[in-house]
Amino acid sequence: MTPTTPMTHRQVLEALSGLLLGLFVAVLSSTVVSNALPTILTDLHGGESAYTWVITATLLSLTASTPIWGKLSDLVSKKLLVQIALVIYIASSALAGLSQNTGQLIGCRVLQGIGAGGVTALAQICLAAMVSPRERGRYSGYFGAVFALATIGGPLIGGVIVDTDWLGWRWCFYVGIPFSLLAIAVLQRTLRLPVTPRATKARIDYLGALLITAAASLLMIWVSLAGKNYDWASWQTAAMLGGTAVLVVLFVAAERRAAEPVVPLDLFRHRTVTLSAIASVLVGVGMYGATTFLSQYFQLAREKSPTMAGLLTLPMILGLAVSSTVAGKLITRYGRWKGYLVAGTLLLAVGFGLLGTARADTAYGLLALYMALAGIGLGLTMQNLVLAVQNTVPREELGSASSTVTFFRTMGGAIGVSALGALMSDRVARYLAENLAKAGVHPAAGGLGGGEIPDLHALPAPVVPLVTDAFGRGVGMVFLLAAPFALAAFVVVLFIREAPLRGTVDTPAARAPELVKD
Repeated sequence: MTPTTPMTHRQVLEALSGLLLGLFVAVLSSTVVSNALPTILTDLHGGESAYTWVITATLLSLTASTPIWGKLSDLVSKKLLVQIALVIYIASSALAGLSQNTGQLIGCRVLQGIGAGGVTALAQICLAAMVSPRERGRYSGYFGAVFALATIGGPLIGGVIVDTDWLGWRWCFYVGIPFSLLAIAVLQRTLRLPVTPRATKARIDYLGALLITAAASLLMIWVSLAGKNYDWASWQTAAMLGGTAVLVVLFVAAERRAAEPVVPLDLFRHRTVTLSAIASVLVGVGMYGATTFLSQYFQLAREKSPTMAGLLTLPMILGLAVSSTVAGKLITRYGRWKGYLVAGTLLLAVGFGLLGTARADTAYGLLALYMALAGIGLGLTMQNLVLAVQNTVPREELGSASSTVTFFRTMGGAIGVSALGALMSDRVARYLAENLAKAGVHPAAGGLGGGEIPDLHALPAPVVPLVTDAFGRGVGMVFLLAAPFALAAFVVVLFIREAPLRGTVDTPAARAPELVKD
């Protein structure tokens, strides 16, 4: 194959096989624990705040590490980076399975987020290095299908594991290790990427990486603790927000002077990149912040087992899988992509708004319809925001640009999980206190002391309806608050200009790459 010869469909699929397997593992790391978390935290004596932190810790490290992985992919071997990310995932998963308390579990989830963030960002970057934007839609559909498969399979696998006595919840973390090892082996055999030879030695922007990590971390910590450990309007809030602002200013100054900035500020001269980044934050708030609490709804508001909770979320996941695959093929055929972004964000807002009406006794048929609408919206939106950005920037900035979109999406997700989780915890506690007061039941007498996730099977029968009602109303509020963010994303994508999809991997100004075995 000559440097300018495009890869055949079969060659691309072979190269993508390991990436898709790695992506499956990365997504599985989050979804496999979603239905198992109530059981895990009951065993480890964790409360609602621990529930939020187990999710937020992964999103936090994923968010902070994503632009670093993206920039490294512009400097060194992409295949090696994917394999390193998978090794990090393997080690952190093994440690997570050995956790004896919530603090250890949260620490291991931080490491998992670093590994999963690398795989998720680099998979998109590798695809962009192999396939032109015009052809990328069909393969993005495969990414969406794998994402949906992991999202479908994860809760079901996690539910079966915790419902199987001879396995136990620790296998929720061990189960991804064999897939990761297989992905590393497949990548070694199949992934051959075109790279652009560098005239100068690569320079890593350590200062920029440190500053963006510190800024994102401080912001996430503030969102996670505000309203619980201290008031929203307090000196702690002022200190953390002020510190975040200072770190952002220092980061911008560092990036202006860096020879190889981790986030090239020139990217934001492109209108599409800027608007896609804003839309990604807003979509991330709803995508992560709202869907995280679906498993709590089905287990704690509708008294379903972890396995059944996974099955009951199928309408959302199937909507995501089908819409992502179909839209990808249509984009490749006709070369148009903006309409899918507009329709997707609108459907997402409508779906979340309708889910905001959910209560413990809402008919499942209505819930299935609402979840399907939200799932279709996510399927039309997630991959296509990345595609729009990749179609805008030159080849040498594909890594940074792609990871920037993922960074803003996961940052929005971390904010959403933290803020919405804190609000949900507060509202559930308030609704439960109201229900208990009306019923004349003292929390301690009802087995609800300590603020831990309740075990419905261990509660007195008269107390169970009071708890399910509180969680039903609390989760409904979360979706209702997520809807305006999706609606704002709809408004933002209206202003994105649709540019024809390029038929080649490179922009005209970019050099033809040399195919090497890296």
